[in-house]
Parts: sequence; C-alpha cells; structure tokens
Amino acid sequence: ECSNPQDMLFLMSKAGYKPILEYCGGTEIGGAYITSTLVQPSAPSTFTTPALGLDLVIVDEEGHPADKGEVFIVAPSIGLSTELLNKDHHQVYFANTPQSSLRRHGDQIERSPNGYYRAHGRVDDTMNLGGIKVSSVEIEQIVNSVEGICEAVAIAYSPPEGGPSQLVIYAVLETHLQQNKELLKNSLQTAIRQRLNPLFKIKDLVIIDTLPRTASNKVMRRVLREHYQAVLASYKLV
Repeated sequence: ECSNPQDMLFLMSKAGYKPILEYCGGTEIGGAYITSTLVQPSAPSTFTTPALGLDLVIVDEEGHPADKGEVFIVAPSIGLSTELLNKDHHQVYFANTPQSSLRRHGDQIERSPNGYYRAHGRVDDTMNLGGIKVSSVEIEQIVNSVEGICEAVAIAYSPPEGGPSQLVIYAVLETHLQQNKELLKNSLQTAIRQRLNPLFKIKDLVIIDTLPRTASNKVMRRVLREHYQAVLASYKLV
C-alpha cells in the first residue's frame, strides 16, 4: 500500500517527529524487498535501500534500465518462495521477464535523483485497495453485469502525492440507453458492495466511447491510467 507524505508527517508529529521506516514486500518474499533504515536519512513516504540480502532493478516497458518503471527482484534471496498452491510458480514470477534471473513482483517504483525510492502502486492487473489485493477482472465481472454497461474496465489510480490506490471505472454504455452518471456510479458501487467487498469504493466513473486496445485486442490499462491523470490535470487548470 503506497503511503502519503502528509499522513506520515501527521503520525511522526504524534511521536516527536521521529522517523517512520517504510517497508514494502510480500508474503511470497518472506518480508521486504525495499525499505528504509535507522542508519540512513529518510524522507516521508520514501525508501532508502533494497532490503538486506537481495537487490532490485527498475526497467521501462522495453525492458531497459530506468529510474521509473516496473521493479524486478534479483534472485536468489533467502525468503523467496519456490512454489505456489494451484498455480505455476515459474509462470507467475519468471515467465517473460527481461532476464531469466529476474523475479517479477508487479510494483511500479521510482528512483529519484537523490537516491530515494517511491512506490507508485501496481503495474499489472492487480489492485491494492485499502490494503486488500484484488484482480481488476473480479471487479469487471461484477460491473459488466450492471444494466446499461456494454463494457467496463477497472483501473487503480495512484495519486501523485502518494497514498492508497483509488478505484476508477471506465465504461462504454449500451448505445440505446441514456444514463445519468451519478446514478450509474451508485448502481456500480452497490453491485461491488453486495457481491465483492463493501470496502472497495469507486472514486470516479469515466464514460468513454471505446476502450483503447492493442493489436491483439487486449485493453491498454496503462493508456487509461495516463488518460485519467490528464483528465485530473485539466480539472486543476480550470
């Protein structure tokens, strides 16, 4: 779960502004892959170093080293899982990675010029909403069953200032129906609350004519995330 600098400062103020150590990892890692420490200067909502006993690399969409992109863990490392229940471990963590020794984790990380790291949420189709991981497909199966929806896609929006990911729904409507956006959003929220999890709150509903797709007809969620960032930026300019 990405943290927010303002929230971190508030918590620090309750303890005499002592630093809070950021720590990010997963059960399948046995702990963290990136952290901050007691012996390094820290800043709110940032990490200072890969965790002890492993290393990481950040790559762009072409698989080249970058300062912002998908993070991969350099294997081996004590604590990394070796098998998964009911899933192919190699397919999940190693298939189609930039190098055979790199292990997929699915987070987007940014390395700043001063060497600090910041988390920007997930790069795959998994969302982390309020600390609960959920597949976008699970949400889409529910919202696509709501009357008036032709096709819908769920994305996780990561606020630029940090903080938890927020759920945004992009929807193509049935052509013969005229829908009130707020009423439709309420209908989608009700469906998610009743059939999936009442803690998953829709931040926004964006009505769109068509969904961006690759040549193989896969929805381009990255394009939708970039589009939503542009939409919010245009609001701020008004």
